[in-house]
Amino acid sequence: MVRHLSAAWIEALDEAVKSSAGLRAATAEVAFTVQQVVTSADGDVTWHLVVDHGEVAVEPGRADDPDLVFTQDRTTAQQIAAGELSAQAAFMVGRLRVGGDLTVLLANQEALAGLEDVFARVRAQIDPVEANEQPHPVRGRA
Repeated sequence: MVRHLSAAWIEALDEAVKSSAGLRAATAEVAFTVQQVVTSADGDVTWHLVVDHGEVAVEPGRADDPDLVFTQDRTTAQQIAAGELSAQAAFMVGRLRVGGDLTVLLANQEALAGLEDVFARVRAQIDPVEANEQPHPVRGRA
């Protein structure tokens, strides 16, 4: 079991994307970076997804030049990670903010949708007790 938003959780996401042949195939022709920011009074937690022509990685911290930036509060992030709230629904009600080049989002919907299945494996590893506790902020490059 891993704590949501912990370094171990980010490592589990990275392992999941790297081991997915389907995701590698779905992203073979595209390159983009998605920054995730989870805001909290205890400090922001940041990580980013790098897709580079079939090579996919999840890395802690801020990306140098992300194409997209998703920002949400801790509660929203937990609900999305637990499958209780979709990212689309969170966006529609203003709980998930999207910044950057939205054409990248639109052009890569299929590749991004493939992440749902890959990340579902990690979702199953989240400790339900730990998920309700404060995360340990993962900070990277400022």
